[in-house]
Amino acid sequence: MPGLLDDIDMKLLEELRKNARENIATLSKKIGIPRTTVHYRIKKLVEEGVIEKFTIKPNYKKLDLGTTAFILARYDPESGINQREVAKRVATLDGVYEVHIITGEWDLLIKVRAKNSEEIGKIVIDKLREIKGIGQTVTMVSFVSVKEEI
Repeated sequence: MPGLLDDIDMKLLEELRKNARENIATLSKKIGIPRTTVHYRIKKLVEEGVIEKFTIKPNYKKLDLGTTAFILARYDPESGINQREVAKRVATLDGVYEVHIITGEWDLLIKVRAKNSEEIGKIVIDKLREIKGIGQTVTMVSFVSVKEEI
């Protein structure tokens, strides 16, 4: 699909990535194409699955979720549950924002948010490590996020 997108589609996606609430008239002026064309192209990008959804980027500090941590976890193959199912179960935990099955020494990369590092610890100890199929974990708390996109 990305090979089928032209420069206008790519510019439109970039503008929407910056601000999904941007109105059609403003997008039209920024990209230099008619409003009807902007509307049609957005509709097409949604229908073709290039745009999956329009969303927001919250200020997590204002939501009292200012601490971000990344957790590396090992899958326990002796658990009798497959790795994809373990990842799906991890994804349902409150405070978990991303779950990735990765290559290398570790099997899962998990992004969590909480009020503080103590709350991150509760997520790891009381929730994550209780999931069948999760082996060893390593938690890394982020000092500051320099770049983060949705």
